[in-house]
Amino acid sequence: MIKTIKLKDAVGMKLAHDITEIRPGEFKGAAFHKGHTVCNEDLCRLQKLGKNHLYLIDLEADEIHENEAAIIMAESLAGKGVVWENEPREGKISLVAEKDGLLYVETAALAAVNMIEEVMCATLHNHTLVKKDEVVAATRSIPLVMKRTPVERAAAIAGQNGGVVSVLPLRKAKAGLIITGNEVYHGLIEDRFAPILTRKLTGMGCEVDHIIFAPDDTEMIRQAVCTHIERGCDLILLSGGMSVDPDDVTRKGIRRAGANEMHYGAAALPGAMFLVAYIDKVPLIGVPACGLHHRTTVLDLVLPRILTGEKIGKKELSFLGHGGLCQDCPECTYPHCAFGKGN
Repeated sequence: MIKTIKLKDAVGMKLAHDITEIRPGEFKGAAFHKGHTVCNEDLCRLQKLGKNHLYLIDLEADEIHENEAAIIMAESLAGKGVVWENEPREGKISLVAEKDGLLYVETAALAAVNMIEEVMCATLHNHTLVKKDEVVAATRSIPLVMKRTPVERAAAIAGQNGGVVSVLPLRKAKAGLIITGNEVYHGLIEDRFAPILTRKLTGMGCEVDHIIFAPDDTEMIRQAVCTHIERGCDLILLSGGMSVDPDDVTRKGIRRAGANEMHYGAAALPGAMFLVAYIDKVPLIGVPACGLHHRTTVLDLVLPRILTGEKIGKKELSFLGHGGLCQDCPECTYPHCAFGKGN
């Protein structure tokens, strides 16, 4: 039960919630915290904050305060690699990354939680690379006091699969590169692919163990793949040879090397002719020629997910379609843009 009392009658009572102060461009936060005992000196400041009345709360057995609701929600929403402090501020709790990694959001569960009246959770986009201590989500109840049942229902939905938001670390792969193409192999043009792929891999903490150059020859590409596996590489990237040109035989070489699973084509541009294959548990990534001409491609969307150990198949490549159209901006601002943010 909530009772409204006049400000002049509030001296000596404890505040039922944080009182927010906003100074545009300067400050937004709690001027007074829940539990603060109102004294005469506070009255003028409270009036300046637009408070002529305050709440006096006497909770019924089936009611819950916003702070307790936020704690229940945070505990159920947080999955692996996500932590939070048991200190609600203005009824809200932020969930933060425990370590550097890739954010995973159970989007269906998140929507189900937000369908319940009077509770909410907002997150960063699914598959966002985040740093330790970065806020990845926030939750709160919307009213100051609400019935306990909806909060418990939302918490049950959020917690049934181990939480709604998780941050998984990227493994430090031992990567092998295979640069295909007659023109590069025979020295007709200078290779530009290896430096690009090396930079992307090392930027995510991986080690490039060895680089092999191969012509458009199925057997030599097969041998290159086998060589990397024999060297202990647990990730192999192949550049070029992914188009419909009859000389592009990279896929055949991967298949002959023993790929037991292969998925060719991704619902994203640039990078539609992207390929993911597996030889036992070793992922092979086929990078089309667009990787030479665009700073950001489907490789940037998929590589971090593979490094968390996620198995990428037809479904994952298909779901890239929503948000998978790069706008090819004159100055690339990825990841601070819409590319890849729909999946």
